[in-house]
Amino acid sequence: MDTSFLLHRPTVSATPKPKLKRPCCSPFTDTTRISDPNPNSNPLDVLMESFFGLPDSSAIALDLSLDRILESRTYDSDKNDVIQRALRLGSALTEAAKRSARRLASMHNGVVWALPSDLTIKVFSLLDTQSVCHAAATCSFFRKCASDPLCYSNIDLTTIVPKVNNMVVSTMIQRAGKDLRSLKLGLVSCPPVPSLGLSQPLVYSMRNSSDTSGFSWNDKRSRQGKESLILSRSCLAPLIADGGAPGALLRQLHLYNIERMDNTAFGAALSACPSLLDLEIVGLHVELRQTLESVSRSCPLIERLYFESSKTGRDDSLKLPTCNDLVTSCPNLSSLALRGFKLHDVKVRILVKGFRNLKYVDFSASYSITGDFLRNLGGSSGGSLLEVLILRDCMHLREAEVSRLVSAIRAGRFRHLRHLDVSNREGLACDGDWYRRCLTPSFVSLGELLEERPNLCVLADFPAEGSFVEEPMSSSDFSSPSSTSHTSDGYLFSSESSYNSDQSSGNDDNPSFVHPNHEESSADEVGYI
Repeated sequence: MDTSFLLHRPTVSATPKPKLKRPCCSPFTDTTRISDPNPNSNPLDVLMESFFGLPDSSAIALDLSLDRILESRTYDSDKNDVIQRALRLGSALTEAAKRSARRLASMHNGVVWALPSDLTIKVFSLLDTQSVCHAAATCSFFRKCASDPLCYSNIDLTTIVPKVNNMVVSTMIQRAGKDLRSLKLGLVSCPPVPSLGLSQPLVYSMRNSSDTSGFSWNDKRSRQGKESLILSRSCLAPLIADGGAPGALLRQLHLYNIERMDNTAFGAALSACPSLLDLEIVGLHVELRQTLESVSRSCPLIERLYFESSKTGRDDSLKLPTCNDLVTSCPNLSSLALRGFKLHDVKVRILVKGFRNLKYVDFSASYSITGDFLRNLGGSSGGSLLEVLILRDCMHLREAEVSRLVSAIRAGRFRHLRHLDVSNREGLACDGDWYRRCLTPSFVSLGELLEERPNLCVLADFPAEGSFVEEPMSSSDFSSPSSTSHTSDGYLFSSESSYNSDQSSGNDDNPSFVHPNHEESSADEVGYI
């Protein structure tokens, strides 16, 4: 027997080889590993996921589980603690779900809104201030867009009843910053109504005793007890902040019936508005002379100035040097309205002849104007570009001067004139004795004038003979049909007691109306809405 095979056979080790261990089973199921791939996840999140994974039909199971937990507690105090803790956790979970629902709903417009943020901001910039604030309250996306300064470049905080204070104005101006272009503040009676043949915007006024909103001017004293809702003299102070940056590029400033405004505060605000083009003032207790001086110093680019007195016929502060300074400093003025002031012809003549670009003139309810300034107008001496001339309810306007004006129009002067208003509720003054009123002037033939100037609108409304009324008339008193009226291509010339003023501020029915002068507080009181 060959034993070589046995001799060369490898030696087998006596030590047995270790057996491979069977892998241990994971305490988590496969579904758990799949649903929680992140081992660093919050245990509370895992618990909430498991809790939300329960089917809706498990309400009974939850009830039984809670009962078993309560039964496992020995003492009643422990059971009550478990119940209170369950209530607190349930309430906290409910509130968290509500907050998440609101947050998700606020993001809805940001998802479905078709426009990007830059175009949305452009759309918001075309809305009025109140609409922008309403849009900002709808969702987080709109709120972010509405916070852009461009959305507040044209601020309109005019209201029918007092509900805006200094803090609101300051907040809006700060949001606009250097992008502020237009600012409108104060109390107004109603939105403007388009006027016949005039491109100039109408102004607002609270000069009527009441309005359609039910807010009575006579009740304003009692309503002003809420000091937090009143604009004070410092409401324009934000224009001066940051070195005057907010007012540096302001183009339009309209102020209505801010009774606490004074000359000092108003002049300081104008000093921060060197780019102002359109200034409209109604019912402010500021003097005409000081206001025009401030305009001359601070607003050399102004093109439109509308100033209606708060005390009709009593402001005689305008001086000749002030008129000359205004003409020299503001050569671009094309629209001038000084209503309800005690103006004299010599001052008016300087203004009308001095402004070479003047197209719109309104001296309604000016107590001392006789019409002498109308002589030699319409030619090279000045006034040749006039398109609108309003001399309504000028107490001393004489019939002879109006007759000369009409004759000049028929002679070919005032070629650009398209609107003339010489209406007067008390008639025109007769020569030599202004106490004698001319109620039926015969200074022109209506037919000839309309044939020669078919594009001219002439308003010459006077009360009928024997119908003189001393008390101010309401708008309802002017609703009777006109007894003598002629129309041609939409233009009106009548001799009747029914008329409506173009570009009026609401005081045409009561030219002698004076605002109630409330006592001004020494300190500005700022409140919150």
